[in-house]
Amino acid sequence: MTDPAAPPPPPDPDDGTADVHKPAHARRNAGLAALLLLLIGLAAWSFTRTQGRADRGNLRPKTTVGLARAVRSDMPVMLNAIGTVQPVTTATVRTQLAGVLFSLDFKEGQIVTKGQLLARIDPRPYQLALSQARANLARDQSQLALANLDLKRYQTLWTQDSIARQQVETQAATVKQTEGIVAADRAAIGTAALNLAYTAITAPVAGRIGLRQADLGNYLTPADANGLAVITQTDPIDVTFALPQEQLPQIVDATQRGAGLPVTIKAQNGTAVLAQGHFLTLDNQIDATSGTVKAKARFANPGNVLFPNQFVNVSLLATTLRQAVVVPVAAVRHGPSGDFVFVLQPDRTVKLQLVRSGPSDGIHTVMLSGVAAGAQIVVEGADSLDDGASVTLPGDPAEPAGRGGKGRRHGNAAGRPR
Repeated sequence: MTDPAAPPPPPDPDDGTADVHKPAHARRNAGLAALLLLLIGLAAWSFTRTQGRADRGNLRPKTTVGLARAVRSDMPVMLNAIGTVQPVTTATVRTQLAGVLFSLDFKEGQIVTKGQLLARIDPRPYQLALSQARANLARDQSQLALANLDLKRYQTLWTQDSIARQQVETQAATVKQTEGIVAADRAAIGTAALNLAYTAITAPVAGRIGLRQADLGNYLTPADANGLAVITQTDPIDVTFALPQEQLPQIVDATQRGAGLPVTIKAQNGTAVLAQGHFLTLDNQIDATSGTVKAKARFANPGNVLFPNQFVNVSLLATTLRQAVVVPVAAVRHGPSGDFVFVLQPDRTVKLQLVRSGPSDGIHTVMLSGVAAGAQIVVEGADSLDDGASVTLPGDPAEPAGRGGKGRRHGNAAGRPR
């Protein structure tokens, strides 16, 4: 039996309760030591990983690149657009009289001349109308002759004071009235003759005639919407296209100086040249919806290579930059900071050089700033380069493994090339 007044026994270090009675600073020191060991481990792991990457980078082989030299050359500034071929004149052949189509005197698609007979409508009703008008003229002319004879007799009798003056004046008015009838008859004859001439339908302009829109026996009227056929003037022929309003100053300046602007027409595949002509004119206003202005060029078309409503590629020579610094198109790269090129340095490293590029003809690009004539520019193998990277040239001896180029990345300045 335990004495209640006796002091409690000391704690057993093996029963797990001793930690409860450890001082607070001892537990804090133990936590700090564990955290320190963890930080040391993380630092060692990070150093090992970085060193491994560096070792792998040192083992990367140098990039073999192709070079081109920036040179001075004349660069034509071409304005490209999609155009539509339009005939200089389009005329719909219509009859000017109502009648039955009597004959067709053309072949579809043939070249016709102005005034050439194309068709006839039935002329018989109009021949009869002309005959009737002539008969009316003959009748009224005889009446006029009789009225003149009566007037002469009345004038003689009036001088003899045999009749009243009023009778003479009445007969004179009858003569004037009959003269008016005769004049109207002559006009009716002219109208009938003109109508008879209109039964022959002729070409109003020279050009190529299209497919016929009526057959023999059809009843034609001047109100027919389709008419008989359509004639288009195809030589010369025009091409209309739209230009951005930003390019207008170049065009206006050249036209005001009287410089003829040559225009080239290519097929839709962009390779075959169809025709070469000259710039004609600009429209008198800018399209507010698209910010473009319509333009027109004219071309000789003796072989009928260009057809109305055909879509073509238009190239307009606006001006020529004399002795500009040009590089191949493949040398120009693009990044967040703008265009740039890789310039070869004397120590066989490349320098990332920001540039301001200008017009291009699809093969060369003008360097407005950033590159001097004579500089060697990378045109092949630039995809894997960074600023300061070491490179090799075709024909250089191979280097041992582990001596690859060391380059620093330039992601903030111009970004990876693309």
